[in-house]
Amino acid sequence: MTQVDLKPYRILFFGSPEFALPSLRALVESPDKEDEVIGVVTQPDRPKGRGKRLAAPPVKELALKYGLPVYQPESVKEEAFIEKVKELSPDLIVVVAFGQILPKKLLEIPAIGAINVHPSLLPKYRGAAPIQWALIKGETVTGVTIMRLSPQMDSGEILFQRAMPIEPEDTFGTLHNKLAVFGAEMLLETLHRMKKGMINPVSQDDSLATYAPKIKKEDCLIDWGKSAREIANLIRALDPKPGAYTHLDGKNVKLFKPYVITLTPQNLTPGTVLEANKNGLQIATREGILLIRELQLEGKRRLPVAEFIKGYQIKGKRFWS
Repeated sequence: MTQVDLKPYRILFFGSPEFALPSLRALVESPDKEDEVIGVVTQPDRPKGRGKRLAAPPVKELALKYGLPVYQPESVKEEAFIEKVKELSPDLIVVVAFGQILPKKLLEIPAIGAINVHPSLLPKYRGAAPIQWALIKGETVTGVTIMRLSPQMDSGEILFQRAMPIEPEDTFGTLHNKLAVFGAEMLLETLHRMKKGMINPVSQDDSLATYAPKIKKEDCLIDWGKSAREIANLIRALDPKPGAYTHLDGKNVKLFKPYVITLTPQNLTPGTVLEANKNGLQIATREGILLIRELQLEGKRRLPVAEFIKGYQIKGKRFWS
């Protein structure tokens, strides 16, 4: 990827969720019109919601608006799909949050190769949920890595990487959106650099790798035996979904908008609601007091604490893990 080649690339785009939309939009709407998206590969339509109606991935909906051909293989390892990609003869494959690992046989088809937009500073946070785990672990900086794809997850050579600060109030939702746009800008910059021979691939140091597996339900349960800071990080990482939850009066409750009042050790029973007013709930933890400003009782909508306490006496009660 160091050769000088200014001709437009024929790009086959792989992506599925909302995170991939800014990158696809950037490729199609680039004012320079440097490259051509010849098709979009996304996950099959899946049942969604209470009615279990088939719903298209967000990337498919956007691709159809642009009039782009859409391909939805159950598995990218299917021989018929691989043959279709050979017929399309892309110069480059671009992958952004697609949801399947591309096999070597597929990666070898495009002349230039395949690249991926990954929302972490690799080799940190390889895997399916890098944004959430960066927040859970209390990171103050994250970023985007554009890397060459390899058959092993997120282990390919780094082509371009930039950092972005994580703000104290950032949630998964806000950080996801910022990184999606940031990644799209970096993707265009990477393609520009590739054409001018300005890319110097750097191998990842596997000894420094950390992992970000898919979030499971058990990861979402709040442990009141942890510090206020750790619990706040978990809540931010799972907002708006799936939501960090705890138990109250035999029901699940999701908590949102945390604020650490103090980290001074307290001789208080963790999980106890010390105060409940229009400013929020003050809850004891193993270390410090946590202020919660929004919550959602099982089967109800998300509410500011000021609204919730109008119909619920919660002061003095205890949340359970």
